Amino acid sequence: MKIDLKGKNALVGGSSKGLGRAIAERLAASGANVTLMARNEEELKKRLSSLDQSQGQIHQYRVVDFSNFDEFSKHMDVFFKTNGIDILVNNTQGPPAGSASEKKVADYQSAFDLLFKTVVHTTSLALPHMKKEQWGRIINVASISVKEPLPYLVLSNSIRSAVVTWAKSLSLDIAPFNITINNTLTGYFETERIAQLNNAKAKTLGVPVEEVKKALEATVPMNRFGKPEEYASLVCFLASEQASYITGTNIPIDGGLVKSM
Repeated sequence: MKIDLKGKNALVGGSSKGLGRAIAERLAASGANVTLMARNEEELKKRLSSLDQSQGQIHQYRVVDFSNFDEFSKHMDVFFKTNGIDILVNNTQGPPAGSASEKKVADYQSAFDLLFKTVVHTTSLALPHMKKEQWGRIINVASISVKEPLPYLVLSNSIRSAVVTWAKSLSLDIAPFNITINNTLTGYFETERIAQLNNAKAKTLGVPVEEVKKALEATVPMNRFGKPEEYASLVCFLASEQASYITGTNIPIDGGLVKSM
């Protein structure tokens, strides 16, 4: 299957590294014009120069801080005044790890701003162009924790569950415009994020980080972490015309980790 996204404009959050970077690279390789978003401008410049331009694609980047919603929303308001987006990948950094007994109300509010408000605001700005064009793709990078909560990620468990419920509700409103919205439920992937979590857990347990990694890999039926490129393939498919009849879904990409139906 050849995915052709030539002429489509994509906006990818958290795209200076990890899954976001892989997604941006795959969309660009399929012909899309990609706008990168992240906090680190130097990293963004590096990623921008590496994106495929063989089909005349024009790429750009925006320096944004998802953890500062007021500044983020102002930046997005300005961006969308002059840019129409056909493919929106809502992806941010994850909130701090921790259990339910450790977190305070302020922690939940910060996570809500980071994971929920940014997604809703950016999507609301993208929708007018998509409706005008009668075509759009929205992909929310979520987590398997919305199906099976992870005890050390209560903030992610809680707020990402709100995101996928909101997405299901929105899918009913935008389907007549040929706009789809889907959630990818992320398992364990070889990214900086999981390395940070493994390091934190290793320190807590007083064991080598490699021991923590091997134990985590053993919980996955495929006995390994996923590769960011594998993740990007799913997102690129969901962004394509071939996925035009898929909307309002939660798709685990986890090597078989989630046991629930």
